[in-house]
Amino acid sequence: MRQHIYYIKFALQFADMQITELVNIFNHQIGNHGWTSMRAYHDQALIDEFQRRGINTACIYDGHVICFAHPVTYDIANNKLILVN
Repeated sequence: MRQHIYYIKFALQFADMQITELVNIFNHQIGNHGWTSMRAYHDQALIDEFQRRGINTACIYDGHVICFAHPVTYDIANNKLILVN
């Protein structure tokens, strides 16, 4: 997946963004139940960018599945995403 042109497009786009922008993009996906291959590239590139920056994504990603059940916020002190209930 990481070699696909659409994944690369999203990865380059996310690399230029601030963390708050990435969080907003993630939160925009909450409640979106549609699924396409394009969304898969988008979502994986987003998670990979969080992780590339060393941000703990354990509350939304188990290494296989991304959970869009709840919005998140960024905890700068602990460099991790936390769920907003």
